[in-house]
Amino acid sequence: MDTENEEPQPFRLHTIISSAADRLAGSIFILPTVLALLFLSIFPLIASLYLSLAKFDIAPGGFKFTFVGLRNYKKLFTGSEGTHFLGDFAPSTSLTWIVFGLVIIALAIFLARYFLSSNVSIGGLIGRILLTLGLGMLTWMLIHTLWNGGRLGTASTTLVYVFVGIFFQYILGLGLAMLTVQNLPGRRFFRVIFLLPMMITPVGVAYMFRMLTDTSKGPFTPIWQGLGLTDFSWVNNAWGARTAILIGDIWQWTPFMFIVLVAALESQSVEPVEAATVDGANSWQIFQHITWPAILPVSMTLILIRLIEAFKIVDLPNVMTNGGPGTATQSLTYHAYINWRALDLGSSAAVAYMLLFLVTFFSMIFVNLIRHRTVEAL
Repeated sequence: MDTENEEPQPFRLHTIISSAADRLAGSIFILPTVLALLFLSIFPLIASLYLSLAKFDIAPGGFKFTFVGLRNYKKLFTGSEGTHFLGDFAPSTSLTWIVFGLVIIALAIFLARYFLSSNVSIGGLIGRILLTLGLGMLTWMLIHTLWNGGRLGTASTTLVYVFVGIFFQYILGLGLAMLTVQNLPGRRFFRVIFLLPMMITPVGVAYMFRMLTDTSKGPFTPIWQGLGLTDFSWVNNAWGARTAILIGDIWQWTPFMFIVLVAALESQSVEPVEAATVDGANSWQIFQHITWPAILPVSMTLILIRLIEAFKIVDLPNVMTNGGPGTATQSLTYHAYINWRALDLGSSAAVAYMLLFLVTFFSMIFVNLIRHRTVEAL
């Protein structure tokens, strides 16, 4: 038996210990960060979940929490908070049934196409069924609160802020980015000017637009007087107040879209554009077939980031209109804040969790059904 090349036992043991220590070193060094993240994110999430299932009461010597199950959530959908959260539903008309029917047909076609495809899975089918049910319920809520005498609740008002705001922010940001990447005089100066709204705090933006929309005082008072609108107030009308908040939100967040899209446009390769120009393509054809596909992945990520952030709007409704008139401009975050200020902590946590569900729902729709398909199609 040849034992000349066999390692001594102590040396082999030292090698095993050193190898195990190397494998554990990474975990040991990262453990404090993991524990900090768990403490700062997971623990508050679990604590707020329990809070949404409990009732807060002032007790002798302090306070107490009483477990009430889903009572806080039931109050949001069918109880005293129902019209505040969901809105005031108008009676169904032939138009609302037609719109709702068209949406249901579109969702049914979406489900059928997936079911008939070759890559059907149980998880994918369950996810799409839940998606269809969620979109159907949201559609029913919106078409019964947007017109025909209905009144928006904080959930539908938040959806209006998110989707209308993001649409105009992206369109304006892309237009400004396309202008400033052209070889125009003063383009560097205007790049700095367009970024100014990002340098102002949200509360500062809210106070500025509160002053601008006040027709009785402020820098636009002579204009309002000339138009005979001195006694007119934006905030006395629900949609006027929502429009004022949307204008302030669009003004504040368009620079975010603008600066990212400028970077995406400037990182685009110039060779395809030059080749298309030589071949006689016009500006629209170059944008449609070269520029747009090049910036589309960045645009999808940009919209996703803004989508998640837009659901948390609270500064503008709080400062500009104080949530009024009535509850017309209250967002879900502001709704949760009002309940918290009234010491109804259980309802406040329930509203916050409904906001979490909405953000997760629309983010998953965007990532799984829009962004992935868009990027894969390129």
